[in-house]
Amino acid sequence: MFDLRPVGYVIGLLVTVLGVAMLLPMAIDYINGNGHWPVFLESALITCACGGLVSLACANGLGDKFSLQQTFLLTTGVWLALPIFGAIPFILGETSAAPVDAFFEAMSGLTTTGSTVFSGLELLPQGLLFWRALLQWFGGIGVIVVAMVFLPELRIGGMQLFRSEGFDTDGKILPRATQIATSISVVYLGLTGICALTYLGFGMGPFDAVTHAMTTIATGGFANYDASFGAFGPGVEYTATLFMVLAALPFVRYVQMLAGTAQPFWQDPQIRGFFAIALVLCCVVALWRWGHAEDPGEETLRKVLFNVVSIMTGTGYASDNYMLWGTFPVVLFFFIGLIGGCAGSTACSVKVFRYQILFSAIKTQIQRIHSPNGIFTPRYGGKSVPEDVLGSVIAFFMLFFVSMGIFSVLLGMTGLSFITSVSGAATALANVGPGLGGEIGPAGNFAALNPTAKWLLCAAMLIGRLEIMVVYALFTVNFWRV
Repeated sequence: MFDLRPVGYVIGLLVTVLGVAMLLPMAIDYINGNGHWPVFLESALITCACGGLVSLACANGLGDKFSLQQTFLLTTGVWLALPIFGAIPFILGETSAAPVDAFFEAMSGLTTTGSTVFSGLELLPQGLLFWRALLQWFGGIGVIVVAMVFLPELRIGGMQLFRSEGFDTDGKILPRATQIATSISVVYLGLTGICALTYLGFGMGPFDAVTHAMTTIATGGFANYDASFGAFGPGVEYTATLFMVLAALPFVRYVQMLAGTAQPFWQDPQIRGFFAIALVLCCVVALWRWGHAEDPGEETLRKVLFNVVSIMTGTGYASDNYMLWGTFPVVLFFFIGLIGGCAGSTACSVKVFRYQILFSAIKTQIQRIHSPNGIFTPRYGGKSVPEDVLGSVIAFFMLFFVSMGIFSVLLGMTGLSFITSVSGAATALANVGPGLGGEIGPAGNFAALNPTAKWLLCAAMLIGRLEIMVVYALFTVNFWRV
């Protein structure tokens, strides 16, 4: 049996950090004088005690290099452990949530999915609202580190294509994670601060500006109001659209730009592809809306831009109930959510680069049919795509859509309607947030779903956030053979 102590040490350490972070919402509630602050103090003590004890018990096994099995376990274990402890304030706090609801909310936060089981958000203590935002903010930077450190090393979903991009790799997971997290944190903090200041400039209150900036840059989608961004004015919507786009771009490109190298940003095929897809989709939906809306003006364009970008990036904010826009936009929104942003960003779903590689492979196959004697190879960014990358991308697509089908069937077996089951499975796996239909659509939430369906959606959020294969690998016999 391989050594589990390094995995336990890192997970325990991160759980302890999460416990310390609970002191921030505690301070907010204490300053507000609403009597809710002891909830976070108690939660922090429980979390720090558990995390600290596990970390201390495993400290003697820590090395500077993780094996493949340890890396898989660490990646999955972190995203399982943190929501368990992140759920404690929801259980003990004013929401008095059942364990399944509390875990669902915490998992949705840390995976930056943005689905919620709570209503009457504007009536909750500010500490709880800040905690929801903080979970997503932590999840956002965690997603970047996983995408840039762990997934390339594990050769998951074609991410090995970015293995040495911008950072040296010596096969030492922890030092590299520290290096990347330090560089990315500067950009992440900077974007969050600029976003918050811009929100302030367009009339948001200080608390709303900070919390919504955190969930915008994390492309998470938790809002402080049941109406989401429908509660704010035009300037706020345009600001959110801009920063959702910025958060969906590779953060390593920002690091390179700060270092004085802007050329990789403009030459990145992901970035060009992302902007092209977003522009086409916005134009298509806007033309449809202008042809069918009572007021085909600026407001219609603004709602289209905001909601298309929100769903494509996996943020999940809503400024309008797009279920009322007509059949075509609703169907299109379902597929928009399966696109995603760029690898190495906080955005969710399949990711643009995988579609680019897949279409290049399809084009190559068509060329081979037309010219059997020719030599054609799939290309990405002007370079040939290695066979292992191509195979990994195709395997990802297969597992993603097979998983979506399985979860749709399982959700249907719990009694959910067809549209709720299919869109729920898709939005959870793609970590988008709202689904389709009146129950889990942009005007609803996930509170009314049965407990079994919520547990299934939690599993789907975890699997989707860790790029499918990381979790499935743990269930193979070969994985546990040393």
